[in-house]
Amino acid sequence: MTKSELILKLSEANPHLYQRDIEILVATIFEEISYALECGNRVELRGFGAFATKKRGARTGRNPRTGDSVPVSEKFVPFFKTGKQLKEKLNH
Repeated sequence: MTKSELILKLSEANPHLYQRDIEILVATIFEEISYALECGNRVELRGFGAFATKKRGARTGRNPRTGDSVPVSEKFVPFFKTGKQLKEKLNH
């Protein structure tokens, strides 16, 4: 599901709200999750899952075009862990 599909679903489920207001709500939620991760915080949505960041150490990668070894610096990557209720819904 894309962001626009999510907005459309929410506007269909809430006809009393303007679509532009729903767009602002969805954008704000995503911005706040991004900002929290940027600050090194964890975001937990009960029953859905948790967003966090993980540190990937420096390593030697490979250029797929040439096959040459390339140094890759350490970085933080986003990580999502599903919640218990979501896992149960997916497996029933």
